[in-house]
Amino acid sequence: MSRIGRMPIAIPAGVTVTIGAENNVTVTGKLGTLTETFNPRMGITLEGTQLIVTRPTDDKEDKSLHGLTRALLANMVEGVTNGFSKKLEVVGVGYKVVKQGKTLQLYLGHSLMPGSGLPQARFCMTEEDGITFEVPDSNTIIVKGIDKQKVGQTAAVIRSKRPPEPYLGKGVKYTEERIRRKAGKAGK
Repeated sequence: MSRIGRMPIAIPAGVTVTIGAENNVTVTGKLGTLTETFNPRMGITLEGTQLIVTRPTDDKEDKSLHGLTRALLANMVEGVTNGFSKKLEVVGVGYKVVKQGKTLQLYLGHSLMPGSGLPQARFCMTEEDGITFEVPDSNTIIVKGIDKQKVGQTAAVIRSKRPPEPYLGKGVKYTEERIRRKAGKAGK
């Protein structure tokens, strides 16, 4: 049996879970509402304050769906309770980030249109539904939201505008990467 799939998901106070037809699950909490439809082969039941995921057989596909379903449900509960965030750091001479209203402008080298001084559209990001940007200083971006997948995808799109180059480290990078690398070198 899947080690991840068999663990129950604790539902905190203030969070409501509704399981509809064909495994359409809606999770509502203080930060918002998330809805997802899961594979109908998986059994999703609410027992008291715990969410249990079961699988019908021990086939390889059912085993993988079992753990995936449980992980996605746990992320939904965590998202409406605490939310998710990704922190990005902009490194480079003259590189900076400016937030104006709901628009995030990235100044990453050749980000201005030649001759006009206006920003290129590909270096501008707009807050979508459920995703917000925080800019505590001109070199840091924090992407926040309740959907873990959307937060990760948005952070990846921002990073793809100027990925860090391997020698000097100029570009947009996750700050957690730097911490992990330092921790890995210290252990050797």
